[in-house]
Amino acid sequence: MQAVVKAARGHGHVELRDIDPPAPGPGQVQIKVEAAGVCGSDLHIYHDTINYNIRTPVVMGHEFAGTVVAVGEATDGTVAIGDRVTGEPSVFICGKCDYCRGGQYNMCPERQVMGYYHDGCFASIVNATFVHQLPPSVSFEAGALTELLACCVHSVIEQAGVTAGDTVVVIGPGPVGLFASMVAMAEGGTVVLLGTSSDAERLRFARDELGIAHTIDVQSQEPRAVVADLTRGYGADVVVECAGVAAAIDTAFDVVRKRGRVTLMGLPGRKVEVDIEKISYKELQVSGGIGQRRSAWERSLRLMETGAIDGEKLISHELGLAEFQQGFEMMERQQGLKIILRP
Repeated sequence: MQAVVKAARGHGHVELRDIDPPAPGPGQVQIKVEAAGVCGSDLHIYHDTINYNIRTPVVMGHEFAGTVVAVGEATDGTVAIGDRVTGEPSVFICGKCDYCRGGQYNMCPERQVMGYYHDGCFASIVNATFVHQLPPSVSFEAGALTELLACCVHSVIEQAGVTAGDTVVVIGPGPVGLFASMVAMAEGGTVVLLGTSSDAERLRFARDELGIAHTIDVQSQEPRAVVADLTRGYGADVVVECAGVAAAIDTAFDVVRKRGRVTLMGLPGRKVEVDIEKISYKELQVSGGIGQRRSAWERSLRLMETGAIDGEKLISHELGLAEFQQGFEMMERQQGLKIILRP
């Protein structure tokens, strides 16, 4: 089968290869991939700018949905051949540490992830350890976005604690920021989405197609003044930072209210300099978010099943696997929204 492979560490070294599909290991399910999402972290892997456990050569990709075609030994019996599923990127966790035992296995120090350490889903076949049934109303295309949605549920709800009535500023109108906005709205928050002049089309899409209440071009409007005007001078209850650049993190600390909450989803890929004194002066609660856990996956699937979130709205392009380079270049240029590869 053909697969998109990160052949060696360093910038680039990504190519289309013919490989033999591996048999599912103990506790694993083998899945015929029907749709795979291209993630911003795939670009970090391409450039080798992500501080995560990577082993090469490795088949890239970790967002997928498909059909079960084989079941390995010692699986729990919850899925069968022919089932429509999506799967978590975690391939191995120790199951013994405090984090695993507490259900926070995304923090397991021995966690190994597909697309980074184990072969991922930019191929016809992928083996997954933690799988979830797709509700009948959720398409393969939307199902492939469950991983991204679960990341946003984890950061927005589980980490930042967004609740009804909150004013939530989301910085960065890319796929992560748009999904984070949709999650915040599903929880009853009023969203203010920030972008730059180059994000004009995405900001328009957010207003017209997703119903986001307020959008701000930070190059033509002063975000702190606009947010203050919307909140009787106090600032946002919660800020979700999805851009991963120093200026955006500083803006997050500027527009949040005193004793407000900030969660950082964007990954700069390098050290950045920000004014952390604002955390003390405002007594802020600052959290990060990496990956997700079962609770976020289950909630994400319910949000799509009930129609509270329509993941397909964010899909702008569908490409063949051999067109992966075009998909990567489009993401680099911030063209479109979410790109799906079809192995």
